Amino acid sequence: MARRTHDYDEDDVRVRPGRRGSRPRTRRRPAHDDASPGFVIAVDRGRYRCLVDPGTAGERGVTAMRARELGRKGVVVGDRVALVGDVSGEPDTLARIVRVEPRRSSLRRTADDTDPFERIIVANADQLVIVTALADPEPRPRMIDRQLVAAYDAGMDPLLCLTKADLADAGPLVAEYAPLGVPYIVTRRGEDGGLDGAEDGAEDGGLDELRGHLSGRMSVLVGHSGVGKSTLVNALVPDAERAVSHVNAVTGRGRHTSSSAIALELPGGDGWIIDTPGVRSFGLAHVDPAHVINAFEDLAKGAAERCPPHCDHLQENCGLDGWVDDGHASRARLDSLRRLLASREGEPE
Repeated sequence: MARRTHDYDEDDVRVRPGRRGSRPRTRRRPAHDDASPGFVIAVDRGRYRCLVDPGTAGERGVTAMRARELGRKGVVVGDRVALVGDVSGEPDTLARIVRVEPRRSSLRRTADDTDPFERIIVANADQLVIVTALADPEPRPRMIDRQLVAAYDAGMDPLLCLTKADLADAGPLVAEYAPLGVPYIVTRRGEDGGLDGAEDGAEDGGLDELRGHLSGRMSVLVGHSGVGKSTLVNALVPDAERAVSHVNAVTGRGRHTSSSAIALELPGGDGWIIDTPGVRSFGLAHVDPAHVINAFEDLAKGAAERCPPHCDHLQENCGLDGWVDDGHASRARLDSLRRLLASREGEPE
């Protein structure tokens, strides 16, 4: 008996039966060409707060959920998304996120250096502000190193923000990171616990200088608990009303006051900051060492010319030593690079 065949035009839709005799499902997925663009500013228990038409007269906040068609693709603060459904922003309405646009950057970390599962903290930020206190709690250079590695891996510009200069001198820590050429800001607290316009290595106050670095950019603030991130956020965005923690006198650690990341617009629409929960570890299992050295242009050229394949730049026969001896880069820069690379191998502080 001859087998029946069918000819299909390009416009035909093939269907397959549902699992339990339900309505047939097409293999095509809707394109959602009429979806509204949105920007994720907060995530809370499976609900996503998004801005629709940001920067326009029609800007409004919309609550959304993930559409089933996204599969396992995660949605994080900073993502640009496509929304369908009720995007009016009216109370008790719910839209659906049907598409996550390609990310320009992803700040990632793992639970520790052996964890194979990476977590994306925020998306599309272009500057990482590493907030560390000069005292109460004491600075943790290895944590700073790890966050610098994460910034270089993500292709983000790092900025050191050193807080509580009223309690300790910033000079030693600034000198430690000077070979890296990372810009820094120093702030101090006033008598009321708020921020004074503090010294920063320049004539202007620290907070004003920080505003200059944040202007026109998407910046994410990271640091462990108690370093003053929430105090900074409240000074930069007065109506943010972020809860401020106190450092435990026994453990020297801060209490978590921010439970999730949130994006806040700077006054006058002059950029965005993303406040993140305090972290006590910063795993780097996902980081390729090549991404770190590429942030050091003077050393990356030497690695390409003189290092053997798969060199981790930590062994004795690394070609970078000769590169430095020949005057192409400074020994301090190489020592700093190796400290950052070695931070991937050690336990997070």
